[in-house]
Amino acid sequence: MNNKANNHPFITAAIQMNSQQDVEKNLADIKAAIADACNQGAQLIILPENCCSMGEQFATAERFDELSATIAHYASTYNVYVLIGSLPCTYRPDGMLVPNDRLRQVSQLFAPDGTRVARYDKIHLFTATVADKQGNYNEAATFEPGTQTVVTPLEINDVVYQLGMMVCFDLRFPALAQRLRQAGADLLSAPSAFTYLTGQAHWSLLLRARALDSQCMVIGAAQGGDHIYKGGNIRQTWGHTAISAYDGTIIDSYDDSKLNQDNKNYAIVMATFEKQAQVQGRQKLPIFDCHRLA
Repeated sequence: MNNKANNHPFITAAIQMNSQQDVEKNLADIKAAIADACNQGAQLIILPENCCSMGEQFATAERFDELSATIAHYASTYNVYVLIGSLPCTYRPDGMLVPNDRLRQVSQLFAPDGTRVARYDKIHLFTATVADKQGNYNEAATFEPGTQTVVTPLEINDVVYQLGMMVCFDLRFPALAQRLRQAGADLLSAPSAFTYLTGQAHWSLLLRARALDSQCMVIGAAQGGDHIYKGGNIRQTWGHTAISAYDGTIIDSYDDSKLNQDNKNYAIVMATFEKQAQVQGRQKLPIFDCHRLA
């Protein structure tokens, strides 16, 4: 047991946004949210899925390297870990272009010096029929699924923690959360853009369930509110950004879809990760010593 890690908690922040298709405005909101969270003591900041643009995936993908570098610069400017919830990308981790006119949905972690320390390509692609204005969702029509799970180290206060990376629809698959825990994860990131109806029904439940499955803190950064697409179409997302402790209790949450915090274009949810309490909880309920099917 690493007593130093157990006795040095750190603060993580999940950001709720209402990203539109104005990339520059979204970047300004991201920068402001990072600065605000840092002023409140955050050392790890999780941005939501599609943080740079909701929709316009192919146009945004052409700017993948540029947008990644911009947010990496924010990480180094504020000396903080920043996780881009997702950005569409034209190429795979090995540099090969994604075939068949599709993209990858990519989550990235940048260290306080701006170095990219992890890339996770979303494995589970959203497929559902929902009783909203859009009706049918088929992410696989646009994206190719990733194939590799990712657990990456975070060095905070001279202590190394392990972050398992997920994106949105991944939350519905307990086997992924369990595999990340088996690979050493202490925390799980869950940047998302749940539809209003599926989020209303399942978002909080899924965050808590995956925390219970893995005995990891789960950090759910969400898109929320109305997103205006070209042509006047509107997509509604649930928001309700929240962070669950390893035992399924919600530590902090923003309990709304729309943003109304002091006229800011973002909301911040914060939690202290206390490794000692999590280790003790795992010892008292050693489910991974009892697991027989994985």
